[in-house]
Amino acid sequence: MRWFKTKDLRSSIYALFSVSASSSRIDDAATMDHIREAMLEMTGDDPRERTAGLARRIRYATDLQALWFMRGELMQLLARNEGELAAREKVDELTSLFTDLLPRGLRSRPSPLDTSYRNSRPPSDDYRASRPHSDDT
Repeated sequence: MRWFKTKDLRSSIYALFSVSASSSRIDDAATMDHIREAMLEMTGDDPRERTAGLARRIRYATDLQALWFMRGELMQLLARNEGELAAREKVDELTSLFTDLLPRGLRSRPSPLDTSYRNSRPPSDDYRASRPHSDDT
């Protein structure tokens, strides 16, 4: 009597460790090209070597995850050139292009710096009002 059928065990292991291929490769490629073009447009025509290096990495990125992780460098570049607020707005627009394209663990989480996040939080009492005073005896 065999406890495990070799074929079933092998296919189960392959299924466990395999990466499923997307059925809509053409749509994914078009979406990736759209995101890539948006990122390249944000880098602009800055002649500095760091900007050229980032643009080259964006141009030759092989997957969406690589582009996702380049957002931080792009934010740094934009903040240096245009200011942090303008950079944050542009990167937020870029982030919206990645909606439902990445694994759940790579999606952005709400930032406490974002006003919409702060407004959604319940109001808290003043920190000092809730603490007992040390000079009260």
